[in-house]
Amino acid sequence: MKIRPIVAVALSLCVAKGLIAQDVDHASLPQASVPDWPDWAYGYMEPVTETDPSIYQVPDCPEMANPRSCGPVGTPLVEDGVKHSLPGTSLTFTRVEANYSWQPADWYPGEHPEMSELIATGDMERGIRPCALCHFPNGQGKVENGHVAGLPKNYILQQLEAFASGDRISADYRKANTNEMARIAAWLTDEEKEHVAEYFSSMPFRSMVRVVESETAPQIRASLNRLIMADEEAPWVPLENRIVEVAEDAEETEVMRNPRGTFVAYVPVGSIAKGEELVTTGGGKTIQCGICHGDGQRGLADVPSIAGRTASFTMRQLWDVKQGTRVSPLMTAVVANLTAEDMLNIVAYLATLPP
Repeated sequence: MKIRPIVAVALSLCVAKGLIAQDVDHASLPQASVPDWPDWAYGYMEPVTETDPSIYQVPDCPEMANPRSCGPVGTPLVEDGVKHSLPGTSLTFTRVEANYSWQPADWYPGEHPEMSELIATGDMERGIRPCALCHFPNGQGKVENGHVAGLPKNYILQQLEAFASGDRISADYRKANTNEMARIAAWLTDEEKEHVAEYFSSMPFRSMVRVVESETAPQIRASLNRLIMADEEAPWVPLENRIVEVAEDAEETEVMRNPRGTFVAYVPVGSIAKGEELVTTGGGKTIQCGICHGDGQRGLADVPSIAGRTASFTMRQLWDVKQGTRVSPLMTAVVANLTAEDMLNIVAYLATLPP
């Protein structure tokens, strides 16, 4: 079922006065009829319901710090004046300074090209928050964001156009940051898009996830488009047919916004080998990924690398294409015969590869 998300893009025009809800036919959404929906990949623990009030809501454009509204322990971030640091830098920031919407902390300024105002501070007048807020100054991003460092310049430009036109939107309409990305792309000038693509394509992407096959995983809870550990001391629970991907150091990565932060992905036992079979041979269901994505899945010409990205990110892309909310002529036929389990196995394997 192909759904053109024009309404979602229009609604994502963020306004400073809170949230706007839209009366929609929830039964028409892909999730209403699709089995095995991978909620874990979108940062949720349960499926959308027809009465879920968050569907098609537009996030406000905060002018103050902490756009996420809460830290990993579920309490609002309040300025306490306490300065924190990270390994390998002499810079210090408070938690609120690190998360300031219009100039988030830049912990390692020597690890990336000089940032323009658009990337470092955004454009408050137009409601365009800085690229560095979600993707970090080094373009690494996190589980809930895109990993844009090292992507081909032309590919980045193509995706900005897809966001702006409505050809790329999340299949899970609760994912507000994807709607915000569509709004930002629609408002950027052609010159700004060129600049952003040039900046992020100039930096290499580094591996950021450690994959562990396991029958159990830490207990987790949802926190605004991502899953975080509920309690480090809590007993682990059965993993079942999902992936649990969390920051290895929640305080550094989720609160202090460490751009060197790493994640661990707990995947079902046997999923890596199954994924390798599908990726390298097609497994009778699809074609080998390397035909388009190149040797080691590290990209070929303007086709991006898919190696070493977080499993949740890659799962969202495959699933969005499958549901028709991300238009991709190259990938539509590739995912046509893949099940949710097939995709889980594929992303578990891809996450193990060096980028």
